[in-house]
Amino acid sequence: MATNVKSREYHREPIPYVENPAPRQDTFVPTGPLNPCELEIDLFCKGIRVDDSCTLGEVGRPLVRTRAGLGSGLEVIIPGPLKDIWANIPVEEEFAQKSCYRIVRDGDDFEIIDNRQGISYPVRLSPEVPWYARKTSRGIQMQRIGVLQGTYLGIYISNSCGFWYHSPALNCKFCTTGLNVGVNEVELKDVEDVVEVARAAKEESGVTFFHFNSGYQTNRDLDRAAPYVKAVKSRVGGLIGVQLTPTRDLWKYDRLIDLGADHFSFCYEFQNPEFFAKLCPGKEKLIGQKTFFQALEYTSKKLGKGACSGEIIAGIEPIEDTMAGIDMIAGMGAFPTVCIFRPTIGSDMESWSSPRYEDMIVVYRHLYEACRKHGIPMDVTPNIEVSLVVQPGDTRYLADSGLATTLYDIKLSLLKKAARPYFWWAMRPKNIKASEILSA
Repeated sequence: MATNVKSREYHREPIPYVENPAPRQDTFVPTGPLNPCELEIDLFCKGIRVDDSCTLGEVGRPLVRTRAGLGSGLEVIIPGPLKDIWANIPVEEEFAQKSCYRIVRDGDDFEIIDNRQGISYPVRLSPEVPWYARKTSRGIQMQRIGVLQGTYLGIYISNSCGFWYHSPALNCKFCTTGLNVGVNEVELKDVEDVVEVARAAKEESGVTFFHFNSGYQTNRDLDRAAPYVKAVKSRVGGLIGVQLTPTRDLWKYDRLIDLGADHFSFCYEFQNPEFFAKLCPGKEKLIGQKTFFQALEYTSKKLGKGACSGEIIAGIEPIEDTMAGIDMIAGMGAFPTVCIFRPTIGSDMESWSSPRYEDMIVVYRHLYEACRKHGIPMDVTPNIEVSLVVQPGDTRYLADSGLATTLYDIKLSLLKKAARPYFWWAMRPKNIKASEILSA
C-alpha cells in the first residue's frame, strides 16, 4: 500500500546525517515473479552479473561512463503489459558483482535469472546506435558528443563542473563528473558538432527529446546553454530539456523558453537540509537549496503542469524525507524524478551501501500516489524513456486497483491523445528570432 507522508513531517524530528551508515540487511525474497517496475527497482538496488554466455559489445549498447557516472550500466528493456521499461542496470560496481541476478543469453534471446528462486524474466538489450562510431565534420567521434540513455539524447554541453576545481573540492560526494567529462566525453562541445549528432539521433534512432546538462558554471550556466538550445530547436527540431544549476536571475528562463526550451529539471538531490549540506557542499555554499525550489516553482508555472521536474536521490536520506520531497515537487505541478542511489566507482561514496528494495518500493508507491493526487501527467510525451531512473510512468505497475487508479489511467490516456497535435507542432524546427546572447 502507498504510504501517506505529509511534506512537513521531516521538520519535526529530523534524522541526523551519519557518515556511511552501517547497511541495513535486505531481507526481500520474492515469492513469485515481480512485475516490470518491481524488477526494475530491485535491479537498481542489486545490480546484475553478466553470464559467460553473454558477450557484451557484440549486441546492444556499450557500457560508457559519462557525466555523473550513472550511465555506466547495462541498458536493457523489460517488456510488460502496460509499457516496456528501459533500465540502465549497474554492472561494474562492487555490489553488482554480488548480485542475485544474472543475465544469460540463448542464441538471440536474453533473460535475467534471479538465483534466489530461479525465476527468469525475458528482456531485450537496448538497440545498437549506428551513428556512435561515426565522426562529425570536425572529426569528433559522435559518441563523445552525446549518448543515448534510454530513448533520449543526453549532451553534457560545457566544461566539467566547477565544484571540482575549488580547494578543497566542493563536488557532490556521489558524483564522478570531474572524472568522466573530457575523458569519455569531449569537454567543451562545439555547436556544429552538437547539431550534427542531434540530427543523426533524430533521423536514425527516432529521438524526440534532447537533454542539455552541465555542472556548475559560476552563474553562467544558462548563458552557455542558450546557443545549443537555439541551434537544435531551429535546425533539427524536437523537444528540448535543460538541466543546469539554478539561477536567481529568473528572467533567463524566459529567454531560454523563447529560444526553444520545453523542459527544465533541477537536481537538488536531498530534501533533508543537513544531507543536502553534507553531501552537496558546492550547491549548499554557492547556490542554496532555496534557489532550486524558487527556480522549479517559477519554471513550472511558466511551462505548465508536468513540464518541469525536481530530481532527488533515494536511498541515502531517510525515506520520509524523500517522500516529503516528492510531495513538494508534485505540489508545484512538476513531476518527481527519483534516482536510486548508485555508489559509482571513483566517487567519494563508492564504499556506501546500495539501498534496500523494501525501502525503495515504499518510495515509488508514494511517488505514484503523489502524481495521481496532483494530476501530474505521466508518459504523455512521445518516445521518451529514461533508463537511469524509475520514471513516474513506470510506477503505474505499483498502483493499487480501484476507481481512483482507473480514473487516473483514463485521464492519462485522453491527455496523450489530445497532446499529439501539440507535440507534432513542438517537435518541428522553429524559426527563432530571439538572440542566444543572454547577458554581456
